[in-house]
This record gives sequence, structure tokens and C-alpha cells, in this order.
Amino acid sequence: MLGRLGVREAEGGNRVLTTRLAPSPTGALHLGNARTFLINWALARQNGWRVVLRVEDLDGPRIKPGAAAGIERTLRWLGMDWDAGPVVQSADLTPYEGAMQTLARAGRAYPTEITRGEADDALSAPQEGGAGGEKRFPASLRPAGWGAARVFTAAGAGAGAAGVAWRFATPDVPVEFVDGFAGQQCINPAQTIGDFVVWTKRGVPAYQLAVVVDDARQGVTHVVRGDDLLDSAARQWVLYEALGLGAPPVYVHVPLVVGSDGRRLAKRHGDTRVDVYRDSGVPAERVIGLVAWWCGITTSRGVMNAIDFAAGLRVDGLPRGVVVFTQEDDQWLREV
Repeated sequence: MLGRLGVREAEGGNRVLTTRLAPSPTGALHLGNARTFLINWALARQNGWRVVLRVEDLDGPRIKPGAAAGIERTLRWLGMDWDAGPVVQSADLTPYEGAMQTLARAGRAYPTEITRGEADDALSAPQEGGAGGEKRFPASLRPAGWGAARVFTAAGAGAGAAGVAWRFATPDVPVEFVDGFAGQQCINPAQTIGDFVVWTKRGVPAYQLAVVVDDARQGVTHVVRGDDLLDSAARQWVLYEALGLGAPPVYVHVPLVVGSDGRRLAKRHGDTRVDVYRDSGVPAERVIGLVAWWCGITTSRGVMNAIDFAAGLRVDGLPRGVVVFTQEDDQWLREV
């Protein structure tokens, strides 16, 4: 059925509609992150979704000490709240290990010792390029007997087993779904990315597996995130099927904020961390007001609180292309 977003709502009349704010504590939130989180939170409050705060901290060396607490402070400073959490991924790896056991027993995943360099050498032809610049890992690189049932144990999957990673045997079929912003999609992950890693050499689940397991067990029905992850939705669909987890969430992928060079917002565009503006005396209402202008809620920059932002946001009012952060935006924020 069609809901207020114009997309299929979760099946089951008694199911609590749920979304998640899922920051990765690899650093402080910048203005682009704030825009995505505010859109997610606003849609939740408009539509009566439950909000779970989930800290996705499995990215090993990139995780920064204290970043998770700093992100939580920033979200609250901007006026956002949540109904459950924070739930920290690294606190318990058992659910991910169980999912890996399911994939291994079904012959849907296999261990491989092929290094990144070896894969790159084998996939050097231009036609092998995958999504987002990733190299496609085709079925031709699967080991002999890859579809046989295997035994997965966490103790034997990580660095203690010479750094063996596990890949998902991606079926060569198109995945079709309607995205709540990007519209009708047809993506074949076997052709865009191929067999992707589900358990890393460091002995922890990879992003795609962890997200699917968490979304399913936390009852997430709606996922709102940047459109750099649109291709990931297809990978997550096939994992939902392989794990027997039922219907995937409704996805809403929104355009990113980029710098004047057209590349996603990062350090090269100056210090756009929200807490830097806050510590310089910029009020939260000014940051939210800039985001509101970026989201088509207002026709010019102005101040706005989170409640008014949630009341005014419309998915069909969001710009269809990327949002460009300019020097004028930075100057306006600092006019306090």
C-alpha cells in the first residue's frame, strides 16, 4: 500500500513502524551528515515512526575514541531525540555470527584468501569496475566447491585464521524496488559489485551484513540515508532473502551535500563540523535554518528550530540533485 511517503508501508497492521539514526563514530558530524539525520528524524516524527539510535562502530581503525558521545551530544543539540538506544554494534557480535552460520551452512557464503591486490590484478579490465569505484568481484573468482555447506566459527574467521575473509555468493538476478525518493530501481548487485565481503579479515562483520542483521532484529521498517548507499540497498535485499528475514525496509535515499568541486563534503572543503560552529557561538537554529533552505522548506536562509523543520519538511520538496555548500553558506552561519 502507499503511505504518507508515497511508498509501500511495512506489512502487518500491528507492526510498529521504525527507523534508525545510525552514525559511525569515525569523526564528528559535519553539515552534510546533519542534513541527512535531520531529514530522517523529521520523517519519523511526521509519520509516527519509532526511532532507534544505533552506533555503527565496527569500522576498526577508523573509529575515533569519544566520537560516539560527541555525535550524541550534537544530535541532541540540534533538537533530535530517539525512542531507544544508543545500541552499540560492537557490544555483542553474537547475532552477526549466527547470521554467518546460516549463510555458511546454506552454501551462500565462502571464505577466500584472495587479497585486494590479487583481486585488483584479476579485475584490471575497465568493464570490471563496480559501484562507487569498487572493483567487481565476479563469480569466476569463487573457490572450487564454493556452494557446499560450510561451518563458520567466529574464532576461525578473523585474524587468527591468517586473515581469511568471507564473501557472499551474490545471485545474478536484478533487484527491483521503489525508493521513497529516488523512485523505481532495478539493480543487479552481481553485475555492479559481485561477491561482496560479509565477514572481514579483522574478525568482525562487514557493513552490509551488520546493517541487515541489525535492521531486522531492531524491527526497522524505514531506512533514510544518503544516495551514495543506493546501490547497497540491492545487496541488502539479497541478504534479507538469503537469511530468511522477510521483507526488507522501505528505503529513502536522499542526495548528498557536496563542496564547490562537486565532491562529497569533507575536510578538503574546510572545517564543516557541526560542533565547530556550535563552539564558535553559532546557535542550533541557524544550522537547522541553513539545512531547511537546502531542503526546500524555505526560500532563503533563516533561523529555524527542529520542531518547525519537522513540520515543514516534504519529501517531494527536496532538491533532486546534490546540495552545494558554498562560502556564502559558511559566512552566513558565522554572522552571529
